[in-house]
Amino acid sequence: MKRFHVHLYVDDLNRNIAFYSSLFAAQPARVEADYAKWMLEDPPVNFAISARSHDVGLDHFGIQVDNDADLAVLKAQAQAAEAPILDEGQTTCCYSRSEKHWVTDPQGIAWEHFHTLEGIPTFNESERSAAPACCTPTSAPSTCCTPSAAGSSSKSCC
Repeated sequence: MKRFHVHLYVDDLNRNIAFYSSLFAAQPARVEADYAKWMLEDPPVNFAISARSHDVGLDHFGIQVDNDADLAVLKAQAQAAEAPILDEGQTTCCYSRSEKHWVTDPQGIAWEHFHTLEGIPTFNESERSAAPACCTPTSAPSTCCTPSAAGSSSKSCC
């Protein structure tokens, strides 16, 4: 199964958990001090919010898959889009260990294709080394893991 993914940065996590819980008529599947995620079935959406950035709004879109074969199909589709791909392989982010790659659309919006392997107790494993607190690559420099327009990356946070 494929599931659409949306991740937003919010300024008040509790207020947004209440809002989206009402909007979706469902409680989050996971809540942490800085993060919440809903795994909606109708429509199939992995909707996540976090309060880990001073910038509020859209962080990234994505497609979550259940197996490596589907992830390979998504990677081939991303390659056909002729945009640089950041292939992180197995990595940790958003309280999960995943296999993932990223592509950035012509507007500069990051798209994550991923297969979640397991949950972990921290947002990402690099938190133990005081690395930056986010995982989304962007086409413009920031304090996150940022590939350049050519697709290189600093792997310091996820």
